[in-house]
Amino acid sequence: MTARKTSRFWFLTAAATGVMLNPLNSSMISLALNRIQTDFQLSFSTVSWLISAFYLSSVIAQPIIGKLGDHFGKKFVFMCGLLLVAISALGAPWAPTFMLLLVMRLLQSVGSSAIYPAAMGLVRGHIRERQASALAVISVFTSATAALGPTIGGILVDFGDWPAIFIINFPVVLLSVILGMIYFPRDERSSHKEPLTRVLRDLDIPGILLFAAGMALLVWFLLSLTVKLHPLSGIGGAVLLGVFIWREWNVEHAFIDIRMFQTNQSLGLVMVQFIMLNIFNYALFFGLPSYFQDELHFTVKASGYMMLLLSGFSMLITLFAGRWVDRSGFKKPLVAGTLCMLVGAILLATLFVSASIPVMACILALVGISYGLGNISLQAAMVQLTPPGMIGTTSGLFQASRYMGSILSSVALGLVFSHQISAAHFRVLAYILIAVSVFSCLVNMKLREAKPGLQTS
Repeated sequence: MTARKTSRFWFLTAAATGVMLNPLNSSMISLALNRIQTDFQLSFSTVSWLISAFYLSSVIAQPIIGKLGDHFGKKFVFMCGLLLVAISALGAPWAPTFMLLLVMRLLQSVGSSAIYPAAMGLVRGHIRERQASALAVISVFTSATAALGPTIGGILVDFGDWPAIFIINFPVVLLSVILGMIYFPRDERSSHKEPLTRVLRDLDIPGILLFAAGMALLVWFLLSLTVKLHPLSGIGGAVLLGVFIWREWNVEHAFIDIRMFQTNQSLGLVMVQFIMLNIFNYALFFGLPSYFQDELHFTVKASGYMMLLLSGFSMLITLFAGRWVDRSGFKKPLVAGTLCMLVGAILLATLFVSASIPVMACILALVGISYGLGNISLQAAMVQLTPPGMIGTTSGLFQASRYMGSILSSVALGLVFSHQISAAHFRVLAYILIAVSVFSCLVNMKLREAKPGLQTS
């Protein structure tokens, strides 16, 4: 292996091990909730805030910290994110109260949220050749850890109770810190020499506060749809986000340049399509295990094997998709993935509920392939279509779109499976996924690749 290939390998390893902390911790905790609930003597609705708060803070933190990365340097923000995860890993296992544990969980969410936009900026800025293949490596890490998180969490809880799911972050953080310090280039320090007043002006603090408050209220409203409805939070969120959009349209130094989406409509369509892709994926990721066990009476082990088909084929196709994107651009793989998603949704609605296990396995494999193709294609599209100097912010928005998709999928599952999990209810979910797939196909028709020469680093 040449020195150049070796450097690329360790560069990507540093980025990927850091990036995987967010999806790993978002899914790993599911097997620890019961133990935490027992230890702190809480209701399930209270302890479930460990999940809801993680999603909520991730949605808000990703684009905000991405903006900070554009200002203060990607490596600096990447390392700060790792530090916050390390603090949470140290503090959470010995938290004397649930409130302090929730604070540690929020630190973990903010820290791990900082890492993804910083890593995307580092990849775009320093990996020139086969960039989509590099993104595919990171995508495999994130997909694998999200899919295997519950299994890993179960093993850790069995071995060391719920504190183990926090402690396990230490070796990952340590590896990422060491490799990042060695293989990530130094940040340019020009922005650090600017006056503090100019830095604060360019960061657009009022815009950040409006965005954070609006998103917090909107997500709270969405999460309330399946329990006790909070209409005022939805109204308040919509109003604040409306004010945010108006302000960002008119201010000179915007947190998110809304006008960019007018002149670069394809970038906005990428965000929309990524939300749709993750509604589809997370609806099955969270809904299928319950359907397998409650309706089909599969064992937990058998359900796990079926879910591995979904995640396994997604991971297998990702590296192939990265090479395809490098050769032909993101549009063809994205169209193929969207069509696979539509066909898969139709098969879920028509054949899946009465199919034999081998047929079920084939349908799940097709759905996994659709997610693998769509995930890497949309990541590559986001990188290609992002204007210079905005990769941190747009990467944060992109990752926030993932979590909006997961939240909306939870809402759909709560509405469909609220009273019973049956074959008829699963078909209703499949019809929703058909609608999501059709919408994605329509978005695809309007999506355009950047013209040659417009992609800059």
